[in-house]
Amino acid sequence: MTDSSRSKKANDTAKKFAAQPGSTPLVLDSPHSGTVYPDDFGSALPLAVLRQAEDTHVEKLYDFAPLMGVAWVEALFPRIYLDANRNTTEVDVELFDGDWPHAVTEDEVTLQKVRLGKGLIWKFTDDGQAIYERQLTVEEGQRRIAECWTPYHAAVSDAIDAAHARHGYSIHINCHSMPSVAASHATLHPGLEHADFVIGDRDGSTASPALSSLVCEFLRGRGYDVEYNHPYKGVELVRRYGKPEEHRHSIQIEINRRIYMNEETLEIVQPGFDKLKGDLRDLVEQLLKTDPRKL
Repeated sequence: MTDSSRSKKANDTAKKFAAQPGSTPLVLDSPHSGTVYPDDFGSALPLAVLRQAEDTHVEKLYDFAPLMGVAWVEALFPRIYLDANRNTTEVDVELFDGDWPHAVTEDEVTLQKVRLGKGLIWKFTDDGQAIYERQLTVEEGQRRIAECWTPYHAAVSDAIDAAHARHGYSIHINCHSMPSVAASHATLHPGLEHADFVIGDRDGSTASPALSSLVCEFLRGRGYDVEYNHPYKGVELVRRYGKPEEHRHSIQIEINRRIYMNEETLEIVQPGFDKLKGDLRDLVEQLLKTDPRKL
């Protein structure tokens, strides 16, 4: 490989995500707000349909974070191209035109989501539309992992390690949004009307329950309806990096999109957006004042 081709490959990878270092114990990441659709996607659906899968505007809701010394990692590739919040074992092997050479999950709950088309590489939209009119090559799948999943996870892991090294503990917030009503192929709870917020820590396994309770109560104090670990407990990013026994806390925050945007047009809605952003800023300020070791 020539120097110029190495440089091009490095630049292409860099475009897949954005990362800003921090100076505090807090790390935020947004794996599903990406809007840069790769040329090699090869989907059969129009962009307007594909964009319904995005956690639209989440990166804008938290854009104050780096100025507060909070580390920030943001996927630029779209979730429907590759879902960074899934394990690399969550693969539908029938999506590919050859033998998938890597391990595949045998966990039944995870397999249910894969069958819905919501694995590492999506097969169906939230309302059940087939994303492709073709099988992907095995090389395509491997390339998406190498260029998107691997560097994104490395950036999140590095940010958490740096925060923990500086302060002896870290708080990682995995930032998401959710539709107001779960669609047929979106989750295991189709038709469920979502609360304003869902806070997930995989039943207390990825963060101190006291810290998660602080987040829930803060948001309830701002007038929001908040659920805890239902219907979303948190998936791969909190599972992989949340180790409360090592003072590494990871919490998933899901925000109902109806609070801040038009779910059909994707337009920001005021005054909901600005109020929500202000409340999130105050939540971050509260977390910066909180040492989970003292809760």
